[in-house]
Amino acid sequence: MVHRMTHTVALPEGVERQTAIHLVNVEKAFGKQAVLKGVNLQILRGKVTTIIGPSGGGKSVLLKHMIGLIQPDRGQVLIDGIDITRLDGKPLNQVRKQFAMLFQSAALFDSMTLFDNVAFPLREKTTLTEIEIQRKVTDMLAAVDLRDMGHKFPAELSGGMKKRTGLARALVMNPNIILFDEPTTGLDPLLATEIHQLIAMSQHRFGFTAVVVSHDIPAVFGISDYVAMLWDGVIEEIAPTHEFQRSTNVVVRRFLDAAARPEGTTV
Repeated sequence: MVHRMTHTVALPEGVERQTAIHLVNVEKAFGKQAVLKGVNLQILRGKVTTIIGPSGGGKSVLLKHMIGLIQPDRGQVLIDGIDITRLDGKPLNQVRKQFAMLFQSAALFDSMTLFDNVAFPLREKTTLTEIEIQRKVTDMLAAVDLRDMGHKFPAELSGGMKKRTGLARALVMNPNIILFDEPTTGLDPLLATEIHQLIAMSQHRFGFTAVVVSHDIPAVFGISDYVAMLWDGVIEEIAPTHEFQRSTNVVVRRFLDAAARPEGTTV
């Protein structure tokens, strides 16, 4: 891997105690391709932070580092101050209990009903009775506007309903942190707006820390407290959303201006 000076962009001083996730000089390469080249990033507890950047730039790889699905070549990934790069087995799984992750496809089990999909983690990871599980799953399906839909199978659902089911399954374990990997991929603008609103309402209601990887610009800014931009393997800038949108950083400005242009147009 080719080394260079790490690019340090951080939130204002004094927020360390509020930090749920802290990446310090994280580097990752796959073969000769350096993807993360010294990422420094703080994710504040109880806030929605959206990560944007070019396609193939490593945003999903960054998410997987946060939950310990990928180990960095160098650097630290701190969850509530615990460096998970030094953990494996049971200690790592203990930290992961704080997390849920919502993938692009929602990753539902096709052979299970909506109810059983949402109930799955409760049955696998808790000692709740079936009556308690039924109560929790019913409440979660209602929370994502899928009341009375628990008997349906994924093949009977629209794309938006699948995303809602995935969110219900993520919420049912009461996680402290939810990672959203391109949650509106494949949805039309109206459905994408619905999913954004649902994420915002759920986060407000349950208070979890949310990290959203998205290409849906500028729509996703409406639900974000902070926006971070991953560019050429480093965090180019992170700021409160309203400040980020007014950024004078040349790289950020060029990216936002390009994202705002209708598809097919050129400068």
